[in-house]
Amino acid sequence: MNNKTGDKDLNLVIAGHVDHGKSTIIGRMLADTDSLPEGKLEQVKETCRKNSKPFEYAFLLDALKDEQAQGITIDSARVFFQTDFRQYIILDAPGHIEFLKNMVTGAARAEAALLVIDASEGVKENSRRHGYMLSMLGIKQIAVVVNKMDLVDYDEDTYNEIVAEYTEFLAELGMEAETFIPVSGMLGDNVADSSENMDWYHGKTVLEQLDSFENEALPHNKPFRMPVQDVYKFTKGGDDRRIVAGTVGAGELNIGDEVVFYPSGKKSTVKTIEGFKEDQQHKVKVGKATGFTLDEQIYITRGELASRADEAEPKVSARIKANLFWLARQDLVKDKVYYLKVGTAKVKARLEKINRVIDASNLDQDESKEKIERHDVAEVVFKLDKAMAFDLAGEIEETSRFVIVDDFEIAGGGIISEAMEDEQSWVREKVMRRNYNWEQSLISREDRAEKYNQKSTLILITGEEDVGKKPTAKALEKRLFNDGKVVYFLGIGNLLYGVDADIKNGDNGHKEEHLRRLAEVSHLMLDAGAILVVTAVELSQSDLELIKTTVNPQQIETVWLGDRVTTDLEFDLHIPEFTSEKEVSGQIKGLLQDRGIIFRPW
Repeated sequence: MNNKTGDKDLNLVIAGHVDHGKSTIIGRMLADTDSLPEGKLEQVKETCRKNSKPFEYAFLLDALKDEQAQGITIDSARVFFQTDFRQYIILDAPGHIEFLKNMVTGAARAEAALLVIDASEGVKENSRRHGYMLSMLGIKQIAVVVNKMDLVDYDEDTYNEIVAEYTEFLAELGMEAETFIPVSGMLGDNVADSSENMDWYHGKTVLEQLDSFENEALPHNKPFRMPVQDVYKFTKGGDDRRIVAGTVGAGELNIGDEVVFYPSGKKSTVKTIEGFKEDQQHKVKVGKATGFTLDEQIYITRGELASRADEAEPKVSARIKANLFWLARQDLVKDKVYYLKVGTAKVKARLEKINRVIDASNLDQDESKEKIERHDVAEVVFKLDKAMAFDLAGEIEETSRFVIVDDFEIAGGGIISEAMEDEQSWVREKVMRRNYNWEQSLISREDRAEKYNQKSTLILITGEEDVGKKPTAKALEKRLFNDGKVVYFLGIGNLLYGVDADIKNGDNGHKEEHLRRLAEVSHLMLDAGAILVVTAVELSQSDLELIKTTVNPQQIETVWLGDRVTTDLEFDLHIPEFTSEKEVSGQIKGLLQDRGIIFRPW
């Protein structure tokens, strides 16, 4: 094999309409760069001869899929080869689910693209669709390969017509191809060597064009972003470190930097930067899997987005406008719950609105569609079940791309174009300000849970009037107290005539502020490690979402008491009948044991 001299590998995506010759182009490049195992080309040719089958370079890909042991790696999404200049990793085209998943989640960074068009068929629907998807994914270096020129007798006019048509289409997307290369993948014209059959073409060969692509610079100069993968706690040998781990998506982080985690708004200062089997570091840069410890131990979880306090902050919202491409066979519809993933964050999402569906093959727009079908591209609004942190397309790619998961499968993906106002925005701003200025205790949440042998939890008991909510709540408090738990029953009246005394009682216009204050009191009680039991009449899902903005959703359990469910609340336990205080409180205690909030004795 040749020795590469380029600075680094280049990730290349190859796209094109079915049967336009993608596999032939790849096979030819493997052969012409001596990237095949010794004797493999002759072996495939001989197999074709024995089977009276004409040899095609596309056959090399099929023959190599089981060849990892012989020094080449080929799978459904990646092919490796190299020129004298550098090594290339070819990623399969848009439309291939693995490619899209990797691109959107940042697992792969396609830095350039080859888009293959059949000279004999011309620009097809998929040629345009793939161009649109490449533009959505932010791939700016594109070369168009006009393949099968031998089938049109190497006609320059045919080539020029394709160049004119596709250049016009790309211009509508705000894109421009670096070059159009007329080739015959089968015969090798203009792949590795210039073609005598097309003396009218004076540009680069395919391999020369690849070597002229520039490696995309990592976003060192962007604001620091690190999606939190996990928080690791050490206990062995007196090691009390808590390491916040993840991969830096943009920017850099230094010891002493103040970091803010979103969407919670919690902050602390970097104490140390940790690496696996590495010496002490003072700085970590983009692309690095790393971990760091904090001066003050704050409670954060997977899915939060770490940023620096002295740099631009990410957007935070539970409603987003996005450009989406849909790949699943089942339509994207409004009455279904999906999962939306950005970085390490994963939240439930519903399609709220379809602004327009765009036909990627001709850019026609339809503003009347009520569902999004396979291969549709659309501008949509998603409503999330809780706020998440992200950046906008064009700002930081790694934190502006998302995928939609449906039934455990990647069903589509796209880029976030706008953070929209949601019903909890006003509360979230207060919560982030509170968290930013929060004075940390020397006693951690985990220390309190271990001391009290319980997880701090807010238990919301709701239902219609006079269904036994208060007797149940008081009985539950007494039961848990007798078990040695730190527990408190908070009646709404205690709030209304105390903390809420400055708000006019009975004025429904202040309901949201009542709920916000209830949530803030709950937050204090949970921070102290207590189990808090609260009753309220007919809580709705929007009421719960407002409370979740202030209280960690993982610390809330909801119980609907009574046969008639009168709101859209997504409760954790439904008790249709108030039989007795003892029996109903026992059922709720069972829920707490099932959730691991309190211990269940064997």
